[in-house]
Amino acid sequence: MKIDVINLDGGNAGSIDLGEDIFGLEPRADILHRVVRWQRNKAQQGTHKVKTRSETSYSTKKIYKQKGTGGARHGDRNAPIFRKGGVYKGPTPRSHAHDLPKKFRKLGLKHALSAKAAEGNLVVIEAAALDAPKTSALAKQVKNLGWKRALIIDGATVDENFAMAARNIEGLDVLPSMGANVYDILKRDTLVITKAGLEALEARLQ
Repeated sequence: MKIDVINLDGGNAGSIDLGEDIFGLEPRADILHRVVRWQRNKAQQGTHKVKTRSETSYSTKKIYKQKGTGGARHGDRNAPIFRKGGVYKGPTPRSHAHDLPKKFRKLGLKHALSAKAAEGNLVVIEAAALDAPKTSALAKQVKNLGWKRALIIDGATVDENFAMAARNIEGLDVLPSMGANVYDILKRDTLVITKAGLEALEARLQ
């Protein structure tokens, strides 16, 4: 699978072959869904908490005698049936993460890359590097290229000037190759990968 390579100024920089085993798969929604769900569940804080009847601030004194009142039998006012009483079986801090095999995670990343390639929303650039961290200059280049919501994946490291210039541009994310993930790829309309990023991704997904 051959694709054109461009520069940040929009000029042609030749072409490159993409591996069919990474960029030429038939995207499967069920695989992408499982990997995204695994990612989002792992990121969920799980700090939700309510007070049980042992933690609310009422007295633990029995509110009235057991028999002879004509009313129901009760202990203290911390019981869940009373206003401001403890919550019965409410949420407690826990981890929402679940396991997903490494092979399946790798497969999900391949399908996400293939999905962008199949949609025609995959762009390969020569390099993501700037001489100076100028946001205005980069924003103009991004606008000329027509990238409104884009994710840029670089090689092992991201050029510091480019990262500083990009962080104030709305809708533009920059990640190193090891940070490439299914959720961020699918979240953005355009996937931009540098030549160094392609080499790193192919080595990672072999």
